[in-house]
Amino acid sequence: MTQQNDSAGRDAVEAGPVAEIADLRVEVGGRAIVDGVSLRVLPGKVTALVGASGSGKTTTGLALLGEYPPGAHVTGDVRVASEDLVGYVPQHPAAVLNPARRVTALLTDIARTHVRHLPLRQRRAAARASVLQALTDAQLPDAEGLLRRYPHQISGGQQQRVVLAQALLLGARVIVADEPTTGQDALTKSRIVDELAAVAARGIAVVLLSHDLDVVRALADEVHVMREGRVVESGPAQRLWLAPQHEWTLQLLDARPSSAEAGDRPDPAPTEPVLRVRDLTARHRDGARGTTVAVRAPELALHAGECLAVVGRSGSGKTTLARCLAGLHRDHEGEVLLDGAALPRSLRDRSRGQLAAVQYVFQDARASFDEHRPILHQVARTAVRLRGADDRAAASEALITLRRLGLSEELVHRHPAQLSGGELQRAALARALLARPRVLVCDEITSGLDTVTRRGILDVLLSLLRDRDDLSLVLITHDLDTAAVAHRIAVLDAGELVEQGPAQRILTAPEHPFTASLMATTARLGASARS
Repeated sequence: MTQQNDSAGRDAVEAGPVAEIADLRVEVGGRAIVDGVSLRVLPGKVTALVGASGSGKTTTGLALLGEYPPGAHVTGDVRVASEDLVGYVPQHPAAVLNPARRVTALLTDIARTHVRHLPLRQRRAAARASVLQALTDAQLPDAEGLLRRYPHQISGGQQQRVVLAQALLLGARVIVADEPTTGQDALTKSRIVDELAAVAARGIAVVLLSHDLDVVRALADEVHVMREGRVVESGPAQRLWLAPQHEWTLQLLDARPSSAEAGDRPDPAPTEPVLRVRDLTARHRDGARGTTVAVRAPELALHAGECLAVVGRSGSGKTTLARCLAGLHRDHEGEVLLDGAALPRSLRDRSRGQLAAVQYVFQDARASFDEHRPILHQVARTAVRLRGADDRAAASEALITLRRLGLSEELVHRHPAQLSGGELQRAALARALLARPRVLVCDEITSGLDTVTRRGILDVLLSLLRDRDDLSLVLITHDLDTAAVAHRIAVLDAGELVEQGPAQRILTAPEHPFTASLMATTARLGASARS
Protein backbone atom coordinates (compact mmCIF):
# COMPACT_ATOMS: atom_id res chain seq x y z
CA MET A 1 0.00 0.00 0.00
CA THR A 2 1.42 3.44 -0.88
CA GLN A 3 0.07 6.83 0.08
CA GLN A 4 1.97 9.49 -1.86
CA ASN A 5 2.14 13.29 -1.63
CA ASP A 6 2.56 15.26 -4.86
CA SER A 7 4.63 18.46 -4.52
CA ALA A 8 3.55 20.11 -7.76
CA GLY A 9 2.47 23.74 -7.69
CA ARG A 10 -1.09 24.97 -7.28
CA ASP A 11 -1.65 25.38 -11.00
CA ALA A 12 -0.74 21.78 -11.69
CA VAL A 13 -2.94 20.52 -8.88
CA GLU A 14 -5.95 22.48 -10.07
CA ALA A 15 -5.45 21.19 -13.62
CA GLY A 16 -5.69 17.60 -12.47
CA PRO A 17 -7.18 15.59 -9.62
CA VAL A 18 -6.53 16.68 -6.03
CA ALA A 19 -6.78 13.04 -4.98
CA GLU A 20 -6.76 9.65 -6.69
CA ILE A 21 -7.46 6.09 -5.65
CA ALA A 22 -6.17 3.29 -7.86
CA ASP A 23 -7.11 -0.39 -7.50
CA LEU A 24 -7.67 -0.13 -3.74
CA ARG A 25 -8.21 -3.41 -1.90
CA VAL A 26 -8.82 -3.56 1.85
CA GLU A 27 -9.00 -6.96 3.59
CA VAL A 28 -10.02 -7.53 7.20
CA GLY A 29 -9.79 -11.05 8.59
CA GLY A 30 -9.29 -12.44 5.10
CA ARG A 31 -12.49 -10.81 3.79
CA ALA A 32 -12.28 -8.01 1.19
CA ILE A 33 -14.42 -5.06 2.31
CA VAL A 34 -13.12 -2.93 -0.58
CA ASP A 35 -12.01 -4.67 -3.75
CA GLY A 36 -10.41 -2.99 -6.76
CA VAL A 37 -11.87 0.51 -6.33
CA SER A 38 -10.49 3.36 -8.43
CA LEU A 39 -11.63 6.99 -8.63
CA ARG A 40 -10.39 10.53 -9.33
CA VAL A 41 -11.35 13.49 -7.14
CA LEU A 42 -11.38 16.78 -9.05
CA PRO A 43 -11.30 20.30 -7.61
CA GLY A 44 -14.69 21.99 -7.56
CA LYS A 45 -16.51 18.73 -8.32
CA VAL A 46 -18.72 16.46 -6.22
CA THR A 47 -17.82 12.77 -6.47
CA ALA A 48 -20.52 10.58 -4.91
CA LEU A 49 -20.27 7.01 -3.63
CA VAL A 50 -23.66 5.35 -3.17
CA GLY A 51 -24.65 1.88 -2.10
CA ALA A 52 -26.16 -0.20 0.66
CA SER A 53 -24.88 -0.14 4.22
CA GLY A 54 -21.68 -2.19 4.34
CA SER A 55 -20.89 -1.71 0.64
CA GLY A 56 -17.48 -0.13 1.36
CA LYS A 57 -18.31 3.57 0.91
CA THR A 58 -16.90 4.75 4.22
CA THR A 59 -13.77 2.57 3.99
CA THR A 60 -13.08 4.04 0.55
CA GLY A 61 -13.65 7.60 1.74
CA LEU A 62 -11.43 7.16 4.80
CA ALA A 63 -8.63 5.88 2.57
CA LEU A 64 -8.18 9.49 1.43
CA LEU A 65 -7.21 10.30 5.04
CA GLY A 66 -4.93 7.27 5.32
CA GLU A 67 -7.33 5.65 7.80
CA TYR A 68 -8.20 1.94 7.68
CA PRO A 69 -9.89 -0.60 9.99
CA PRO A 70 -7.64 -2.21 12.64
CA GLY A 71 -5.73 -5.17 11.27
CA ALA A 72 -6.52 -4.30 7.65
CA HIS A 73 -4.32 -5.53 4.83
CA VAL A 74 -4.25 -2.81 2.18
CA THR A 75 -3.01 -2.78 -1.40
CA GLY A 76 -3.33 -0.20 -4.15
CA ASP A 77 -2.44 3.49 -4.39
CA VAL A 78 -3.91 6.57 -2.74
CA ARG A 79 -2.51 9.92 -3.86
CA VAL A 80 -3.37 13.22 -2.18
CA ALA A 81 -1.85 16.55 -3.19
CA SER A 82 0.44 17.77 -0.42
CA GLU A 83 -1.17 21.17 0.07
CA ASP A 84 -4.71 19.82 -0.07
CA LEU A 85 -5.75 19.00 3.47
CA VAL A 86 -8.52 16.38 3.59
CA GLY A 87 -11.37 17.10 6.02
CA TYR A 88 -13.79 14.43 7.20
CA VAL A 89 -17.41 14.79 8.28
CA PRO A 90 -18.42 11.40 9.77
CA GLN A 91 -21.83 9.77 9.72
CA HIS A 92 -21.88 9.56 13.53
CA PRO A 93 -20.44 12.87 14.76
CA ALA A 94 -20.69 12.03 18.48
CA ALA A 95 -17.81 9.58 17.97
CA VAL A 96 -15.39 12.41 17.08
CA LEU A 97 -16.62 15.18 19.40
CA ASN A 98 -14.98 15.21 22.83
CA PRO A 99 -17.90 14.84 25.28
CA ALA A 100 -15.96 16.65 28.04
CA ARG A 101 -15.43 19.86 26.04
CA ARG A 102 -17.93 22.52 25.06
CA VAL A 103 -18.57 23.33 21.41
CA THR A 104 -16.71 26.63 21.73
CA ALA A 105 -13.53 24.84 22.87
CA LEU A 106 -13.76 22.23 20.11
CA LEU A 107 -13.86 24.92 17.42
CA THR A 108 -11.65 27.61 18.96
CA ASP A 109 -8.68 25.23 19.16
CA ILE A 110 -8.80 24.95 15.36
CA ALA A 111 -9.46 28.64 14.76
CA ARG A 112 -6.45 29.70 16.84
CA THR A 113 -4.07 28.04 14.37
CA HIS A 114 -5.25 30.47 11.67
CA VAL A 115 -4.82 33.71 13.61
CA ARG A 116 -1.28 33.28 14.91
CA HIS A 117 -0.01 35.79 12.35
CA LEU A 118 -2.11 38.54 13.96
CA PRO A 119 -1.00 40.73 16.89
CA LEU A 120 -1.68 38.98 20.18
CA ARG A 121 -4.45 41.39 21.23
CA GLN A 122 -6.41 40.71 18.04
CA ARG A 123 -6.26 36.91 18.04
CA ARG A 124 -9.11 36.13 20.44
CA ALA A 125 -11.67 38.24 18.60
CA ALA A 126 -10.49 36.98 15.21
CA ALA A 127 -10.69 33.33 16.33
CA ARG A 128 -14.22 33.84 17.66
CA ALA A 129 -15.29 35.55 14.43
CA SER A 130 -13.93 32.59 12.46
CA VAL A 131 -15.82 30.13 14.67
CA LEU A 132 -19.10 32.01 14.29
CA GLN A 133 -18.65 32.25 10.52
CA ALA A 134 -17.90 28.52 10.22
CA LEU A 135 -21.01 27.65 12.22
CA THR A 136 -23.10 29.95 10.01
CA ASP A 137 -21.61 28.33 6.89
CA ALA A 138 -22.54 24.94 8.37
CA GLN A 139 -26.17 26.07 8.75
CA LEU A 140 -25.98 26.80 12.49
CA PRO A 141 -26.77 30.52 12.58
CA ASP A 142 -27.85 30.51 16.25
CA ALA A 143 -24.27 29.92 17.28
CA GLU A 144 -24.10 32.02 20.43
CA GLY A 145 -26.52 29.78 22.31
CA LEU A 146 -24.84 26.64 21.00
CA LEU A 147 -21.24 27.43 21.93
CA ARG A 148 -21.71 26.91 25.67
CA ARG A 149 -23.21 23.45 25.29
CA TYR A 150 -21.53 20.07 25.39
CA PRO A 151 -21.99 17.69 22.43
CA HIS A 152 -24.53 15.55 24.29
CA GLN A 153 -26.69 18.66 24.84
CA ILE A 154 -27.28 19.19 21.12
CA SER A 155 -29.12 17.06 18.60
CA GLY A 156 -27.50 14.59 16.23
CA GLY A 157 -28.10 16.96 13.33
CA GLN A 158 -26.47 19.83 15.19
CA GLN A 159 -23.50 17.60 16.06
CA GLN A 160 -23.14 16.79 12.36
CA ARG A 161 -22.98 20.48 11.46
CA VAL A 162 -20.47 21.24 14.22
CA VAL A 163 -18.14 18.66 12.66
CA LEU A 164 -18.74 20.24 9.23
CA ALA A 165 -17.77 23.59 10.78
CA GLN A 166 -14.53 21.97 12.02
CA ALA A 167 -13.68 20.85 8.49
CA LEU A 168 -14.41 24.32 7.11
CA LEU A 169 -12.23 25.92 9.81
CA LEU A 170 -9.38 23.59 8.87
CA GLY A 171 -9.44 25.07 5.37
CA ALA A 172 -9.71 21.67 3.73
CA ARG A 173 -9.35 21.50 -0.05
CA VAL A 174 -10.97 18.04 -0.07
CA ILE A 175 -13.95 17.28 2.15
CA VAL A 176 -15.13 13.70 2.63
CA ALA A 177 -18.76 14.08 3.68
CA ASP A 178 -20.06 10.79 5.09
CA GLU A 179 -23.86 10.96 5.14
CA PRO A 180 -23.86 14.74 5.84
CA THR A 181 -27.66 14.96 5.76
CA THR A 182 -28.23 12.05 8.14
CA GLY A 183 -30.82 13.03 10.74
CA GLN A 184 -31.64 16.30 8.98
CA ASP A 185 -35.10 17.62 8.20
CA ALA A 186 -36.03 18.79 4.70
CA LEU A 187 -35.34 22.47 5.44
CA THR A 188 -31.87 21.84 6.86
CA LYS A 189 -31.11 19.24 4.19
CA SER A 190 -31.88 21.80 1.50
CA ARG A 191 -29.47 24.26 3.14
CA ILE A 192 -26.73 21.65 3.43
CA VAL A 193 -27.15 20.87 -0.27
CA ASP A 194 -26.73 24.58 -0.98
CA GLU A 195 -23.70 24.78 1.34
CA LEU A 196 -21.91 21.78 -0.21
CA ALA A 197 -22.65 23.19 -3.65
CA ALA A 198 -21.10 26.49 -2.53
CA VAL A 199 -18.09 24.62 -1.13
CA ALA A 200 -17.57 22.96 -4.52
CA ALA A 201 -18.07 26.32 -6.28
CA ARG A 202 -15.07 27.65 -4.31
CA GLY A 203 -12.90 24.97 -5.91
CA ILE A 204 -13.01 22.51 -3.02
CA ALA A 205 -13.41 18.85 -3.98
CA VAL A 206 -16.26 17.08 -2.23
CA VAL A 207 -16.41 13.29 -1.85
CA LEU A 208 -20.01 12.56 -0.91
CA LEU A 209 -20.82 9.23 0.74
CA SER A 210 -24.59 9.08 0.91
CA HIS A 211 -27.64 6.86 0.88
CA ASP A 212 -29.86 9.88 0.20
CA LEU A 213 -30.45 9.70 -3.53
CA ASP A 214 -32.25 13.04 -3.69
CA VAL A 215 -29.16 14.72 -2.24
CA VAL A 216 -26.87 12.81 -4.59
CA ARG A 217 -29.04 13.79 -7.56
CA ALA A 218 -28.94 17.43 -6.54
CA LEU A 219 -25.17 17.62 -5.96
CA ALA A 220 -23.11 14.96 -7.70
CA ASP A 221 -21.09 15.44 -10.88
CA GLU A 222 -19.80 11.85 -10.90
CA VAL A 223 -21.42 8.83 -9.22
CA HIS A 224 -19.90 5.49 -8.27
CA VAL A 225 -22.37 2.77 -7.23
CA MET A 226 -20.88 0.26 -4.78
CA ARG A 227 -21.95 -3.20 -3.73
CA GLU A 228 -20.03 -5.62 -1.51
CA GLY A 229 -16.83 -3.61 -1.81
CA ARG A 230 -16.83 -3.23 -5.58
CA VAL A 231 -17.88 -0.41 -7.89
CA VAL A 232 -20.57 -1.99 -10.06
CA GLU A 233 -21.42 1.11 -12.08
CA SER A 234 -20.05 4.63 -12.45
CA GLY A 235 -20.43 7.62 -14.67
CA PRO A 236 -21.77 11.17 -14.94
CA ALA A 237 -24.67 11.66 -12.56
CA GLN A 238 -27.20 12.63 -15.20
CA ARG A 239 -26.51 9.54 -17.29
CA LEU A 240 -26.66 7.24 -14.29
CA TRP A 241 -30.08 8.50 -13.16
CA LEU A 242 -31.61 8.50 -16.64
CA ALA A 243 -30.17 5.21 -17.91
CA PRO A 244 -28.84 2.97 -15.12
CA GLN A 245 -27.24 -0.20 -16.44
CA HIS A 246 -26.65 -2.42 -13.43
CA GLU A 247 -29.41 -4.35 -11.67
CA TRP A 248 -28.25 -3.11 -8.24
CA THR A 249 -28.42 0.53 -9.35
CA LEU A 250 -31.99 -0.06 -10.52
CA GLN A 251 -32.85 -1.63 -7.15
CA LEU A 252 -31.44 1.36 -5.23
CA LEU A 253 -33.36 3.81 -7.38
CA ASP A 254 -36.63 1.89 -7.08
CA ALA A 255 -36.61 1.27 -3.30
CA ARG A 256 -38.97 3.55 -1.39
CA PRO A 257 -40.49 3.49 2.08
CA SER A 258 -43.57 1.32 2.19
CA SER A 259 -46.03 4.09 3.06
CA ALA A 260 -48.81 2.41 1.13
CA GLU A 261 -48.81 -0.45 3.61
CA ALA A 262 -49.50 1.94 6.44
CA GLY A 263 -52.35 3.52 4.55
CA ASP A 264 -53.90 0.10 3.98
CA ARG A 265 -53.87 -0.79 7.67
CA PRO A 266 -56.91 0.18 9.71
CA ASP A 267 -56.40 2.51 12.64
CA PRO A 268 -56.31 0.76 16.02
CA ALA A 269 -59.64 0.57 17.81
CA PRO A 270 -60.15 3.50 20.21
CA THR A 271 -58.80 2.60 23.65
CA GLU A 272 -57.28 4.34 26.61
CA PRO A 273 -53.74 5.48 25.67
CA VAL A 274 -50.95 3.10 26.58
CA LEU A 275 -48.65 6.12 26.88
CA ARG A 276 -49.65 9.72 27.53
CA VAL A 277 -47.65 12.93 27.83
CA ARG A 278 -49.29 15.66 29.89
CA ASP A 279 -48.04 19.23 30.42
CA LEU A 280 -44.45 18.26 29.61
CA THR A 281 -41.76 20.97 29.69
CA ALA A 282 -38.19 19.71 29.26
CA ARG A 283 -35.10 21.83 29.74
CA HIS A 284 -31.40 21.76 28.89
CA ARG A 285 -28.74 23.14 31.19
CA ASP A 286 -26.84 25.83 29.30
CA GLY A 287 -23.75 26.47 31.41
CA ALA A 288 -23.56 29.93 32.94
CA ARG A 289 -26.75 30.94 31.14
CA GLY A 290 -28.83 28.59 33.29
CA THR A 291 -31.46 26.47 31.56
CA THR A 292 -33.36 26.74 28.30
CA VAL A 293 -36.65 25.15 27.35
CA ALA A 294 -35.99 22.33 24.87
CA VAL A 295 -39.54 21.07 24.31
CA ARG A 296 -43.12 21.76 25.39
CA ALA A 297 -45.82 19.15 24.84
CA PRO A 298 -49.10 19.95 26.60
CA GLU A 299 -50.79 16.73 25.46
CA LEU A 300 -49.68 13.74 23.41
CA ALA A 301 -51.11 10.22 23.39
CA LEU A 302 -50.07 6.86 21.98
CA HIS A 303 -52.62 4.04 21.70
CA ALA A 304 -52.02 0.29 21.62
CA GLY A 305 -51.08 -0.96 18.16
CA GLU A 306 -50.47 2.57 16.91
CA CYS A 307 -47.47 4.14 15.20
CA LEU A 308 -46.91 7.81 16.07
CA ALA A 309 -44.29 9.72 14.05
CA VAL A 310 -42.72 12.80 15.64
CA VAL A 311 -41.24 15.08 12.98
CA GLY A 312 -39.48 18.42 12.96
CA ARG A 313 -36.22 20.13 12.19
CA SER A 314 -32.92 19.09 13.74
CA GLY A 315 -32.81 20.68 17.20
CA SER A 316 -36.59 21.02 17.40
CA GLY A 317 -36.79 18.82 20.50
CA LYS A 318 -37.69 15.46 18.93
CA THR A 319 -34.92 13.50 20.62
CA THR A 320 -35.40 15.32 23.93
CA LEU A 321 -39.08 14.33 23.90
CA ALA A 322 -38.13 10.72 23.10
CA ARG A 323 -35.57 10.64 25.90
CA CYS A 324 -38.18 11.92 28.36
CA LEU A 325 -40.43 8.99 27.44
CA ALA A 326 -37.60 6.52 28.05
CA GLY A 327 -36.36 8.10 31.30
CA LEU A 328 -33.11 9.28 29.73
CA HIS A 329 -33.82 13.00 30.29
CA ARG A 330 -35.01 13.76 33.78
CA ASP A 331 -34.85 17.57 33.75
CA HIS A 332 -38.52 18.06 32.95
CA GLU A 333 -41.86 18.96 34.47
CA GLY A 334 -45.20 17.37 33.77
CA GLU A 335 -46.00 13.69 33.44
CA VAL A 336 -45.31 10.68 31.27
CA LEU A 337 -47.99 8.08 32.04
CA LEU A 338 -47.93 4.37 31.21
CA ASP A 339 -51.43 2.85 31.42
CA GLY A 340 -52.49 5.89 33.45
CA ALA A 341 -49.69 5.60 36.03
CA ALA A 342 -46.90 8.19 36.13
CA LEU A 343 -43.45 6.91 35.16
CA PRO A 344 -40.45 8.09 37.22
CA ARG A 345 -38.49 10.74 35.33
CA SER A 346 -35.19 8.86 35.53
CA LEU A 347 -34.73 5.31 34.34
CA ARG A 348 -32.69 4.73 37.49
CA ASP A 349 -35.92 5.03 39.47
CA ARG A 350 -37.99 2.82 37.17
CA SER A 351 -38.77 -0.79 38.03
CA ARG A 352 -37.66 -3.67 35.79
CA GLY A 353 -41.20 -3.90 34.45
CA GLN A 354 -41.28 -0.20 33.61
CA LEU A 355 -37.85 -0.37 31.95
CA ALA A 356 -38.98 -3.31 29.84
CA ALA A 357 -42.27 -1.62 28.91
CA VAL A 358 -40.66 1.44 27.27
CA GLN A 359 -37.61 0.59 25.15
CA TYR A 360 -35.41 3.06 23.27
CA VAL A 361 -33.50 2.39 20.03
CA PHE A 362 -30.76 4.97 19.51
CA GLN A 363 -29.95 6.83 16.32
CA ASP A 364 -26.26 5.94 16.62
CA ALA A 365 -26.51 2.17 16.97
CA ARG A 366 -22.73 1.70 17.01
CA ALA A 367 -22.25 3.90 20.06
CA SER A 368 -24.92 1.94 21.96
CA PHE A 369 -22.98 -1.35 21.84
CA ASP A 370 -20.01 -2.52 23.90
CA GLU A 371 -17.26 -3.00 21.34
CA HIS A 372 -15.64 -5.79 23.37
CA ARG A 373 -18.60 -8.23 23.49
CA PRO A 374 -20.26 -10.23 20.69
CA ILE A 375 -23.60 -8.98 19.40
CA LEU A 376 -25.51 -12.12 20.43
CA HIS A 377 -24.37 -11.78 24.04
CA GLN A 378 -25.46 -8.13 24.24
CA VAL A 379 -28.87 -8.79 22.69
CA ALA A 380 -29.55 -11.78 24.95
CA ARG A 381 -28.53 -9.79 28.03
CA THR A 382 -31.74 -7.73 27.75
CA ALA A 383 -33.93 -10.76 28.41
CA VAL A 384 -31.75 -11.81 31.35
CA ARG A 385 -31.66 -8.38 32.95
CA LEU A 386 -35.23 -7.17 32.41
CA ARG A 387 -37.23 -10.40 32.29
CA GLY A 388 -35.22 -12.76 34.45
CA ALA A 389 -34.68 -15.29 31.65
CA ASP A 390 -31.87 -17.83 32.07
CA ASP A 391 -28.80 -17.49 29.86
CA ARG A 392 -29.59 -20.41 27.55
CA ALA A 393 -33.21 -19.41 26.92
CA ALA A 394 -32.18 -15.78 26.39
CA ALA A 395 -29.50 -16.74 23.85
CA SER A 396 -31.98 -18.94 21.94
CA GLU A 397 -34.60 -16.18 21.84
CA ALA A 398 -31.97 -13.61 20.82
CA LEU A 399 -30.80 -15.81 17.94
CA ILE A 400 -34.36 -16.34 16.68
CA THR A 401 -35.10 -12.60 16.84
CA LEU A 402 -31.85 -11.63 15.11
CA ARG A 403 -32.49 -14.14 12.33
CA ARG A 404 -35.99 -12.74 11.83
CA LEU A 405 -34.44 -9.30 11.43
CA GLY A 406 -32.12 -10.57 8.72
CA LEU A 407 -28.87 -11.24 10.61
CA SER A 408 -27.16 -14.59 10.08
CA GLU A 409 -25.79 -16.74 12.89
CA GLU A 410 -22.28 -16.07 11.62
CA LEU A 411 -22.80 -12.28 11.87
CA VAL A 412 -24.28 -12.24 15.38
CA HIS A 413 -21.20 -13.91 16.88
CA ARG A 414 -19.06 -11.00 15.67
CA HIS A 415 -18.13 -7.88 17.61
CA PRO A 416 -19.87 -4.57 16.72
CA ALA A 417 -16.90 -3.20 14.75
CA GLN A 418 -17.31 -6.07 12.26
CA LEU A 419 -20.92 -5.16 11.36
CA SER A 420 -22.20 -2.43 9.07
CA GLY A 421 -24.41 0.41 10.26
CA GLY A 422 -27.54 -1.24 8.91
CA GLU A 423 -26.66 -4.57 10.52
CA LEU A 424 -26.03 -2.88 13.86
CA GLN A 425 -29.34 -1.05 13.65
CA ARG A 426 -31.16 -4.37 13.24
CA ALA A 427 -29.22 -5.76 16.20
CA ALA A 428 -30.21 -2.75 18.31
CA LEU A 429 -33.84 -3.30 17.37
CA ALA A 430 -33.55 -6.99 18.34
CA ARG A 431 -32.04 -6.04 21.69
CA ALA A 432 -35.01 -3.77 22.47
CA LEU A 433 -37.52 -6.41 21.34
CA LEU A 434 -36.10 -8.97 23.78
CA ALA A 435 -37.54 -6.83 26.58
CA ARG A 436 -40.99 -7.52 25.04
CA PRO A 437 -41.86 -3.81 25.28
CA ARG A 438 -45.27 -2.18 25.22
CA VAL A 439 -43.78 0.96 23.65
CA LEU A 440 -40.83 1.03 21.26
CA VAL A 441 -39.20 4.45 20.80
CA CYS A 442 -37.12 4.56 17.60
CA ASP A 443 -34.93 7.67 17.34
CA GLU A 444 -34.00 8.31 13.69
CA ILE A 445 -33.09 4.65 13.25
CA THR A 446 -33.40 4.79 9.45
CA SER A 447 -31.67 8.16 8.95
CA GLY A 448 -28.22 6.74 8.18
CA LEU A 449 -29.36 3.90 5.94
CA ASP A 450 -29.55 3.42 2.19
CA THR A 451 -32.93 3.12 0.49
CA VAL A 452 -32.92 -0.69 0.36
CA THR A 453 -31.92 -1.14 4.01
CA ARG A 454 -34.32 1.61 5.15
CA ARG A 455 -37.18 -0.10 3.35
CA GLY A 456 -36.25 -3.37 5.07
CA ILE A 457 -36.21 -1.78 8.55
CA LEU A 458 -39.57 -0.08 7.99
CA ASP A 459 -41.07 -3.33 6.73
CA VAL A 460 -39.86 -5.04 9.92
CA LEU A 461 -41.44 -2.33 12.10
CA LEU A 462 -44.75 -2.56 10.25
CA SER A 463 -44.79 -6.35 10.52
CA LEU A 464 -44.15 -6.07 14.27
CA LEU A 465 -47.20 -3.83 14.62
CA ARG A 466 -49.27 -6.31 12.60
CA ASP A 467 -48.13 -9.31 14.62
CA ARG A 468 -48.29 -7.85 18.12
CA ASP A 469 -51.49 -6.13 19.22
CA ASP A 470 -49.85 -4.98 22.45
CA LEU A 471 -46.95 -3.11 20.79
CA SER A 472 -46.96 0.62 20.00
CA LEU A 473 -44.31 2.58 18.16
CA VAL A 474 -42.96 6.13 18.51
CA LEU A 475 -41.00 6.94 15.35
CA ILE A 476 -38.72 9.97 15.68
CA THR A 477 -37.81 11.09 12.18
CA HIS A 478 -36.94 14.07 10.03
CA ASP A 479 -37.95 12.21 6.88
CA LEU A 480 -41.52 12.69 5.69
CA ASP A 481 -41.46 9.55 3.53
CA THR A 482 -40.61 7.58 6.65
CA ALA A 483 -43.27 9.42 8.68
CA ALA A 484 -45.85 8.38 6.09
CA VAL A 485 -45.85 4.83 7.48
CA ALA A 486 -47.37 6.10 10.75
CA HIS A 487 -51.02 6.28 11.79
CA ARG A 488 -50.55 9.73 13.30
CA ILE A 489 -47.96 12.51 13.08
CA ALA A 490 -46.93 15.10 15.68
CA VAL A 491 -44.94 18.13 14.48
CA LEU A 492 -42.37 19.99 16.60
CA ASP A 493 -40.95 23.41 15.76
CA ALA A 494 -38.40 25.14 18.00
CA GLY A 495 -39.45 22.93 20.89
CA GLU A 496 -43.18 23.58 20.53
CA LEU A 497 -45.73 20.92 19.58
CA VAL A 498 -47.40 22.89 16.80
CA GLU A 499 -49.61 20.28 15.13
CA GLN A 500 -50.73 16.67 15.42
CA GLY A 501 -53.29 14.49 13.71
CA PRO A 502 -53.83 11.61 11.25
CA ALA A 503 -50.81 11.11 9.01
CA GLN A 504 -52.72 11.45 5.76
CA ARG A 505 -54.20 14.79 6.83
CA ILE A 506 -50.90 16.19 8.09
CA LEU A 507 -49.07 15.20 4.88
CA THR A 508 -51.71 16.44 2.45
CA ALA A 509 -53.44 19.34 4.23
CA PRO A 510 -51.17 20.74 6.98
CA GLU A 511 -52.68 23.50 9.06
CA HIS A 512 -49.64 25.09 10.71
CA PRO A 513 -47.33 27.32 8.59
CA PHE A 514 -44.21 25.43 9.70
CA THR A 515 -45.67 22.07 8.67
CA ALA A 516 -46.66 23.54 5.33
CA SER A 517 -43.11 24.89 4.79
CA LEU A 518 -41.66 21.48 5.65
CA MET A 519 -43.87 19.80 3.05
CA ALA A 520 -43.07 22.45 0.42
CA THR A 521 -39.31 22.19 0.95
CA THR A 522 -39.44 18.40 0.67
CA ALA A 523 -41.30 18.71 -2.61
CA ARG A 524 -38.81 21.31 -3.93
CA LEU A 525 -35.79 19.21 -3.02
CA GLY A 526 -37.24 16.19 -4.81
CA ALA A 527 -38.16 18.29 -7.84
CA SER A 528 -34.71 19.91 -8.08
CA ALA A 529 -33.04 16.50 -7.79
CA ARG A 530 -35.11 15.12 -10.64
CA SER A 531 -34.57 18.11 -12.92
